[in-house]
Amino acid sequence: MSAWLLSCNPKKFDIEGHRRDGEVLSSWTIARYVHDVAAGDEFVLWVGGLNAGVAAFGRFTGAAEYGQPDPRYWAEDQSPKHFVPLVVDKWLDLRVPKARLTGDPRMGAATIFRQPFAGSPHRLTTEELQAVRDAIEVAEGEDPVWDLSPGDEIRRVELHARFGGSSQNGIVSCEPTDNILIFTAASSGHQHGYYDTWNEDGTFHYTGEGQTGDQRMARGNKAILEHRETGKRLRLFNGARGTVRYLGEWTLDAEEPYTKAEAPPSGGGDLRSVILFHLVPVKATITARDVEVGQDYVAPDETLAPAPAAPSTPDPDLVGRNLSTHRKLQNLLAEEAQKRGFVALSPDVSDPEFDLAWRDTEGRLTVCEVKSLTRANEARQLRTGLGQVLDYQDQLSGRAPEASAVLWVEREPSEERWVKLCRRVGVTLAWPGEEKSAFRGDQTSPGSSAVGGV
Repeated sequence: MSAWLLSCNPKKFDIEGHRRDGEVLSSWTIARYVHDVAAGDEFVLWVGGLNAGVAAFGRFTGAAEYGQPDPRYWAEDQSPKHFVPLVVDKWLDLRVPKARLTGDPRMGAATIFRQPFAGSPHRLTTEELQAVRDAIEVAEGEDPVWDLSPGDEIRRVELHARFGGSSQNGIVSCEPTDNILIFTAASSGHQHGYYDTWNEDGTFHYTGEGQTGDQRMARGNKAILEHRETGKRLRLFNGARGTVRYLGEWTLDAEEPYTKAEAPPSGGGDLRSVILFHLVPVKATITARDVEVGQDYVAPDETLAPAPAAPSTPDPDLVGRNLSTHRKLQNLLAEEAQKRGFVALSPDVSDPEFDLAWRDTEGRLTVCEVKSLTRANEARQLRTGLGQVLDYQDQLSGRAPEASAVLWVEREPSEERWVKLCRRVGVTLAWPGEEKSAFRGDQTSPGSSAVGGV
């Protein structure tokens, strides 16, 4: 078996558009080694340009053939060509950047660097293939240089001394490490028109840089947008000055990486256009016991009209009629917790986006997910809510002496099996009229004879 490097010139073939349209990469045109490529050969896909690097790997499924390529993604030269059928085993979340490979002595004779304009494919020696595999392992695994865990606090001056970059900006590309540090701080950000938002679906909308005028996709903003192509990891921190807290590794939403919004400029004035990056967590779970869970409960506005949901929003509770019902249920349950002497909590920036939590006098924590129910969405809501509250309970279990879970719904489910299912996995399923069951943390079925009608 042989190993090959397939090269892509993005000015000639729109590989990103091909992927964005959901097309499956099943073949690649070649200009050399037509009689040498064979089924079972390994390949890596190299995308050239400013952010050159390895974007995928896989294997050939047959010998070279001759035919007409799909003209939709070609900018030029649409004549018949030789091509090799293939299957992609993995598209890399973070591209292996060119610099990581040029710095490896095993790649010193690689033809992609010595003859970059030669036709595809480039033959890889056993040593070169291993160098690429090792670089892919770094891109796909843990960064061996990064030693902060989500929840860790560090002085910002020390952070930059260790990982590079300027301490003056909110978006910082670090050299020589493959990291982009981004800082969020409501206390200082609002005065410059930066309104970052933690969303109920667990995502985070981060305002780009630029304090006056319309924000442009340049400098730090461009660095965030292209972080996958440059192989850089997005590291989020809470705070802008002094001591900051690491909130983990995040990435851009693949379907909708950003939207535009309006915000005032620094110092006030007419509204301007700002960029809102849509970030989703990669490795952002905080487990350290010294990071306290929650903040004093903040009641959501039950009358506030919901914003249009993103196409990928999985939770029906976040749109339309359900949002108002959801918030009313949540606020009433928080009031009930406070009446019973519990401390009602909303999530802080260090927490998963639970709806509500409460803590008793002994420090025991209960985390709660709230769900509205209709006949049409009942099964989906219960299934989603159970998964969410189990996830929250698991994330918080290391930060509280005890962490129990409650799924609070609008009414009694139509099928009793949901109560039994929740009980089997240690979650209390309850609804208005069954408050004692929720606050007792009893896993006995609400409304059953064992509860005695409470």
